Amino acid sequence: MNVDQLNARAEGRLAGLVGLEVLEARQSLIRGALTVRPELQAPTGFLHTATIIAMLDTLAGYGAGMNMPDRAIGFTTIEVSSSFFGTAREGRVLGEAVPIHCGSTTQVWSANCWRESDNKEIAVFRCTQMVLYPQRRGEQKED
Repeated sequence: MNVDQLNARAEGRLAGLVGLEVLEARQSLIRGALTVRPELQAPTGFLHTATIIAMLDTLAGYGAGMNMPDRAIGFTTIEVSSSFFGTAREGRVLGEAVPIHCGSTTQVWSANCWRESDNKEIAVFRCTQMVLYPQRRGEQKED
């Protein structure tokens, strides 16, 4: 998928609601940005950590989607972790995601986020995705 397709895909979904704009999309790197606005802030006036996680998880998810093995029908998140070093009250924050591992059953993506105004890193994020395949004939479906 290209940048325009990813941005169109976000409309009406969480990525679109937070205002994520994909700036670059390659199999090995996904970059994006969002503008801090009151709806994305915690009651303290700082950018809500959930907004940052939404941004970085979306960028990693777009990357995972661009790296699906043959026969895969999708993926689902099985683990996330994040650490925060700062925040923002205004301006734009930038993020990027890169693959650490793209296997046939799992993918691991690392992402980070920083303030555009001073390039101060504010968060790191890592997620593991499970690659999904069509169910084989005769296999039991798990609940």
